Amino acid sequence: MIDHISIGVSDLDEARKFYNAVLKPLSYRCLSQDGASLGYGAEAISFWVLASTAPVPANDASGLHICFSAPSRQSVDAFHAAALKQGGRDNGKPGLRLDYGANYYAAFVADPDGYRIEAYCNAPT
Repeated sequence: MIDHISIGVSDLDEARKFYNAVLKPLSYRCLSQDGASLGYGAEAISFWVLASTAPVPANDASGLHICFSAPSRQSVDAFHAAALKQGGRDNGKPGLRLDYGANYYAAFVADPDGYRIEAYCNAPT
């Protein structure tokens, strides 16, 4: 249904370091970059990070978050560890979320601009 999503960030270089590190374990990489944008995906860009003078203010109560598909539970763990190492804030340690489903394994973090992001895997182990 959604082809891509874009977010604005206050520091594109900081965002590049963060998203390169956290998306790598999920098998996503930067497919396009210039002085104003970064485009991430596996084969096609589906996540754009744009330099912005007015990024959306962080608001934990907004309900806004972005969920990335993960190939394995181990990649969810690696996503979470990389996010914390790159200056992200923990918003839910890796683990099963039985309220969401029997195999819903996810981790939640906030990026340096406060965007809430999740990595999720539905594999049984």
